[in-house]
This record gives sequence, structure tokens and C-alpha cells, in this order.
Amino acid sequence: MLTEKRVEELEKFATDIRIQTIRQMKTRGFGHMGGAMSICDLLSVLYGEQMKYDADNPEWEERDWLICSKGHAGPAVYAALALKGFFPMDWLDTLNQPGTRLPSHCDHSKTPGIDVTTGSLGQGLSVAAGIAFAKKIEQKENTIFCIIGDGESQEGQNWEAVMFAAQQKLGNLILFVDDNKQQLDNMTSKICNMDSFAEKFRSFHWDVQEVDGHNINELNTAITTARNNDERPHVIVMNTIKGKGCSFAENILKNHHINVSAEQAEDAVNKLKR
Repeated sequence: MLTEKRVEELEKFATDIRIQTIRQMKTRGFGHMGGAMSICDLLSVLYGEQMKYDADNPEWEERDWLICSKGHAGPAVYAALALKGFFPMDWLDTLNQPGTRLPSHCDHSKTPGIDVTTGSLGQGLSVAAGIAFAKKIEQKENTIFCIIGDGESQEGQNWEAVMFAAQQKLGNLILFVDDNKQQLDNMTSKICNMDSFAEKFRSFHWDVQEVDGHNINELNTAITTARNNDERPHVIVMNTIKGKGCSFAENILKNHHINVSAEQAEDAVNKLKR
């Protein structure tokens, strides 16, 4: 259990990630606001408490890996990386513009700290499982983290990876399902209802936990618990709110990719700073 002071520090880090994510989309005028906002608390715990990394040496062999399979949430990852010193903060003003090092979706070849190029949905978990398998063979102690979206989970390739990871007992793989109940153009229940993620993963012999994806202590405790068990792959199902913390995006249905005006962004940032 984290101390109250540490929780406050990580909550502030999550708020800073949200502010810098909004900053990027304000400059560009649009972006994938909904799914970026819903993983900011997780990113705070990963980069602020749990992950091994070296901002001065992003390719450090002993690092933990993060594969954000829902690569359109890249701006939130970029915000966390910039705040941790992987690259200058002013890069955030170049999101998805000509010559940028920060494309719309995560790109390993362009951005320091991005471990795997993602955004073609449904593929990231397979890559993560492959990396985890390789590290297990090499008897390395890296933990491989992967984030997938609830809409993305409708892709069949995910479930092939789920079976593979269970068969190979990849205890070094920790998956997060961002269960924000919405996808590009409607509620997931109306597009392809996945029902209970927890039940599905248990049936595939994964270690399963469910948490409030915006609760710092719950996230941290779940990750610590997973890291202490190397017998099975782990999934942490995060119940989240799409657009969380962004005043003009949180309570609307179609907030997957939206226009962002300077006035909206400034108002949202001011509310976050209160």
C-alpha cells in the first residue's frame, strides 16, 4: 500500500500527463482524446512507481517494456515520457505534424522510450507475448507490460496471443485491458459485447485482477501482486471512463477522436489545475 503522500504525488503526475496530452491536441487541433485520457492514471503508476527504465538510455537491456497496443493513445504515453525526461518538452508541440518525432500512433523508430510501433489494432499483445517469451528463454528479469483497448479486444489475433501466453506460462507478461466501455463510434456493448473480461481470461488460465483504473493504490497493488507470481500471465482489467479528466470529452459518447479548440483546451487544463 502506498503512503498518502506517494498517492498524492502520483495523482499529480497523472494530472500532469493529462495536461500535457491536452496540450498536444490543442496544438494540433484534434486528436484521440478519449482513449488517451483513460490510461493516464495507469501511466502515472507505471512510469512513476513500477517500471525499470533509464530516460538517458531508452534501449537499456534491463528495462521493463511497455507496448501500448492501442497506439492511438500515444499522446498520453508521449506526455509521460517527456515529463520523465526521455525527450524535450517542446516536442509535445509537434504532435502529428510534418517532420515530428511524435506521430499520431506510437512509433519505435521515431520516439525515444517507445518500445514497439503500434496502432494497427489487435497486434500489440502478440508482440508483447513474443518479447516475454524471448526474455523467458534468455532468463532475463524484464517485465513486459501491454495495454489493449476494450474495442480492440474484439480482434481475434488477441485471443491467439492469450492462448500462447498461457501455454508458455509467461509470468513476466502483464496485460492491462482499458475497459472504458466505448469504442470509435458507439458503446462496445452495442458493437460486439465482450461481457466479462475477467471470466474470459480465467477460462484461458490467466491470473486475473479487476480494479478501478483511476485509483492509484488499486493499480499499484494489482501490479505488485502480479509481479510476485511468475506461474501464469497476468491481466489487470481496468474499469475506466473514456475521456477521464478532460472536461469537454469525459461525458460525451463520441470522444474517440475529436476536434479540440484552444478555448476548450485552456478551460480543461484550468479545471485540472484546481
